[in-house]
Amino acid sequence: MTTDDAAGADSGTDAGANAENAEDESPTERTKEELRKTKERIGEGADKAVKGFDDNVVDLLAWLLDTETRARIYVYLREHPESTSDEVADGTGLYPSTVREALAELHDEGTVSRGKREADGAGNNPYEYEAIAPSELVRGVVGDVQAELNAVFNLDRRLGGEDADGDDEPVQISVAGDDETASDDETASDDETASDDETASDEERGH
Repeated sequence: MTTDDAAGADSGTDAGANAENAEDESPTERTKEELRKTKERIGEGADKAVKGFDDNVVDLLAWLLDTETRARIYVYLREHPESTSDEVADGTGLYPSTVREALAELHDEGTVSRGKREADGAGNNPYEYEAIAPSELVRGVVGDVQAELNAVFNLDRRLGGEDADGDDEPVQISVAGDDETASDDETASDDETASDDETASDEERGH
């Protein structure tokens, strides 16, 4: 028998063995293996989707918060409230000094709040930070965006040397919930006024 014949025989033997092993596998085992592979594929797809979502959110927040660094810190604090600067640095992979500087700026702007972490015993308790809700963040920039868009709308007037006091303001941006809040405030005010009127009327009748 030649070497090629021997190799062909070995290959045939391996193929036969694989076929026998496949036949030995029960339908249940094959189903489990297929499920395992499917879960792995789904998991990989989900990871890619989450990463893509996170990147898109960070890009948008970077526009709102001026830099990607501040955006990543904001997202981390929304996911992990009451974190210290060191924890934020570890979680985001940013330099600790960069995180401390950004947190100080965000705190001054009111985008994050901070308080001393409670700990047993004496020691230097670090600040822990928490980011404001996204709805508050959006409300904080709506006015600026509205003013900029109205300035663009009135560009021709400005180029013509006209005063900004006469600008039109066709762009009016509202955030869902603001009208409801205002309505609730008005209702509460009306209720208080009605209550005061009834009290005054009762006092007059008493006299």
